[in-house]
Amino acid sequence: MPEWLTTMEGSKPVALLIFFITFIAIVLYIFTGKKRKQRLESYKYIPFADEEETGTKPEVRETSEPDEKGKSS
Repeated sequence: MPEWLTTMEGSKPVALLIFFITFIAIVLYIFTGKKRKQRLESYKYIPFADEEETGTKPEVRETSEPDEKGKSS
C-alpha cells in the first residue's frame, strides 16, 4: 500500500473523492429515468392534497389502556 495513503494528510482527499463520487452517483440514479422522475414529481404535491380528493378522512386513534405487562396495544 502506498505510504502517502496511510497518513492522515493523504487519506482525506481520497475519502473526499469517494464520498463525492458516491453522491454524484446517487443524484444521477434518482434523476435519470422517466418513470422514476414522474413518480418523484407526483410526490411533491402530497402535503397539499385535500382530504376530499382521497375520499377518506384520517383515523383518530384512541389511547388504549396498558395491559398487565405495562405495554399499550
